[in-house]
Amino acid sequence: MRGSAVLCVLLLSLAWLGPAWGAEGEEEDGEVVVAEEKEEEEDGEDEVLSDELEEEDGVLVLHEHNFARALREHRLLLVEFYAPWCGHCRRLAPEFARAAAVLRNGSVAVLGKVDAVEQAALSAEFHIEAFPTLKLFRDGNRTHPVAYSGRMDAEGMVLWMQRRAGPSATLLHDADTAAAFVSAQDIAVVGFFKELQGDAARAFYEVAGELVDVQFGVAEKDEVFEAYELSADTVCLFKKFDEGRVDFPVDPERGVDVAKLTRLLRVHSLRLVMDFSNETSKEIFGAKIPHHMLLFLNTSVAEQQELRHEFHAAAGAFRGEVLFVVVDVAGYGATVLPFFNLKPSDAPTLRFIKMENNRKYRMEEDAFSATAVRSFVQAVLDGKVKPHLLSAEAPEDWNTRPVKVLVGKTFEQVAFDETKNVFVKFYAPWCTHCQEMAAAWEELGERYKDHEDIVIAEMDATANELENITINGYPTLHYFPAGPGRKMVEYRSARDVETFSKFLENGGKLPEEPPTVSKTPENGTESPSPSGTAKAREEL
Repeated sequence: MRGSAVLCVLLLSLAWLGPAWGAEGEEEDGEVVVAEEKEEEEDGEDEVLSDELEEEDGVLVLHEHNFARALREHRLLLVEFYAPWCGHCRRLAPEFARAAAVLRNGSVAVLGKVDAVEQAALSAEFHIEAFPTLKLFRDGNRTHPVAYSGRMDAEGMVLWMQRRAGPSATLLHDADTAAAFVSAQDIAVVGFFKELQGDAARAFYEVAGELVDVQFGVAEKDEVFEAYELSADTVCLFKKFDEGRVDFPVDPERGVDVAKLTRLLRVHSLRLVMDFSNETSKEIFGAKIPHHMLLFLNTSVAEQQELRHEFHAAAGAFRGEVLFVVVDVAGYGATVLPFFNLKPSDAPTLRFIKMENNRKYRMEEDAFSATAVRSFVQAVLDGKVKPHLLSAEAPEDWNTRPVKVLVGKTFEQVAFDETKNVFVKFYAPWCTHCQEMAAAWEELGERYKDHEDIVIAEMDATANELENITINGYPTLHYFPAGPGRKMVEYRSARDVETFSKFLENGGKLPEEPPTVSKTPENGTESPSPSGTAKAREEL
């Protein structure tokens, strides 16, 4: 959600840039929407392809002629739909190949890939709108593939596939086996079911297939139920921290809700208070808890360490809704300080962040007692606290450049000037797609610098925040037309100077153009030509 330039430099420092990782595009649930549509050049006649299954780096190379054969011959087939020009796809390739090599050793799971730009028909059939997109085809079923939900690294893909290739939970035959299983794991989940062939147990196996980083077991013998003081179907989470054990009784009428149980297990598998580190970051953001409460402190200072106890005491009331995290400003946590506009000397301090829109909140004056922290968190949840918005200082020449440089403090007066049509680029300094279009944006500024009613502007959205506008991807282009009201139009077309100009000259919309057509070899008639190319931008 996940090697870009940013990941190399700040991998997790941009973690709180939104609900997933800040990179050259946002990785959300393993998919990355790519910045701009690329036109593939025609090479003349299409290559004649057969249904033979060929490999590249141990990965099946699939196309419309051999796809059906691949489904027939492989019970579990994980397919990556990619674009040759997609940076995220290129970075995924070696991980995908490593996973394929591991799975080839005694597994029924096989990996394949489809060039979704070249194979437009397959791309359309499986509704590919982002790159890379991974889908699992099971038992030859072509109509209902399963969206990949695991980590985007070799180990994560192997674990995810292995859970689907074999039993997702270990059968615990007796009490001694169960005790050994539980004691061997830091975290273990055991499903106690009177009937292992029932609907509840089958749903439990489905949950086990999703949570591949946790070991799952199942038991049905009465002696195992008695050993754990159970009398009815129950899912138990055992952990060597916090409360040690959490029981989730199975509703005899409703059974097991897969989504609900998956989320509960994710939440309760985390410590009540997490320490932010390279090792825990995937857990923190993978749990998808909507809000985070952060305590920034210097762990080498004993007085600041004492604040953890009150912070921990406040956390229990918000489990599953707010994740409490300690950030060491003198250690790994130093990398996220710029995002919160903090310095190590600001510790200890508290911040609340809403993951859905990146809004940050702070106390008027930090108070660290459990009561004060609980009250503050509840007030934010109740909408009684206004967000704390970042703003850089405006450069002295911000208004004399062809491209005006906006910051949070100056945005309103410029963007909503009723006498101007304002075209704004929201960018991130590390975003490669932003860098690629920088020259075109500067040229556009030069072209319109003498126009009285048109303003070309840009704003670093990582250093400036706006109360009513959320930036979910880089670059984002918004047009603010002149006139009364607070209107905003998102620009989502080609990113070149001529298309920008057409958009501006036409009052904030592109003139309609007839659809392109292509010859159909079968009958020689003309028909609308499908794009076959996913289009979007770098997501946050």
